[in-house]
Amino acid sequence: MTAPRTTSPHTETVLLGDAAVPIIWRPSVRARRLSVRIDPKQQAVIVSYPPAFPRQRALLFLRNQSHWITSRLTLLTRAPLFAPNSIIPICGVPHTIVHQPNARGGAWLEGTRLVVTGEEDFISRRVADFLKKHAQTILGQELRALARSAELFPSRLDIRDTSSRWGSCSSSGRIMLSWRLIMAAYPIQHYLIAHELAHLKHMNHSPAFWALVDALTPHRRQAEAWLKQHGNQLLSAR
Repeated sequence: MTAPRTTSPHTETVLLGDAAVPIIWRPSVRARRLSVRIDPKQQAVIVSYPPAFPRQRALLFLRNQSHWITSRLTLLTRAPLFAPNSIIPICGVPHTIVHQPNARGGAWLEGTRLVVTGEEDFISRRVADFLKKHAQTILGQELRALARSAELFPSRLDIRDTSSRWGSCSSSGRIMLSWRLIMAAYPIQHYLIAHELAHLKHMNHSPAFWALVDALTPHRRQAEAWLKQHGNQLLSAR
């Protein structure tokens, strides 16, 4: 029996151990083998595979990896929640979301409180909007400072929402950073900004690229370890 020969993704629930796990099947003519990753925003497992890949082999692989899959999905349930009285990190510092429905002004910081106004149904969106603007300011300042000191010249900075990566650098010098990076502590921000700036000289991950990254930031090892453990939680915050 082979995986369904469809040209578009489809979702089904598969029992892995004792957990019912949402699986998004993504056949691709460009795929040479089966690959599995966790989608933090959808809190589901994405399985990419050649269209003729045997379904039973795919299911066996998922069941053999059930502990890894379910443990990663469990971590996502601890993701920051944009709701009244929830605690979310901003630049690595815990902040409490305080709802003031009768006030005006959208959202703003008061010490370690993030005050949000308006109807409760719009709190999540207003928190996200605030964090995006805050990311543009804070990450933009850090990018410009590090770029000046390294004599690197990005053409622009875009703050976006991505599901699987923290940043990118185009051949034209445009750098993209995820707005969710604003929730991480300074060393994590500094490393990821340095990573993308290094791509202005090396559009690859060669030894020369990593040498430049290490010259730009002392936080690489700490940041990589932290992102491996906690990164998906920030990517799934909502």
